[in-house]
Amino acid sequence: MNKSNHDSRITIHALAIAAFAALAACGVETATTAATGAAIKKQEVDQGKKTLEQTQQKVEQAAQQVQQRADQGRDAADK
Repeated sequence: MNKSNHDSRITIHALAIAAFAALAACGVETATTAATGAAIKKQEVDQGKKTLEQTQQKVEQAAQQVQQRADQGRDAADK
């Protein structure tokens, strides 16, 4: 094999390795972007659950207040 042919093969292999590395980097970037998106969605879901729980507590408190006022109104009417 002559030197020119050998150098061409080395160049081709180097380019193939560089292309593979670039494509692999794109895959890592895509995976990282997907993981980041999933983490953001999880935070949104967790915040939604927290908001739902807080709203349910407020509704329960309001219902208790309504019941207490109704009880107080009955007690006052019975006197």
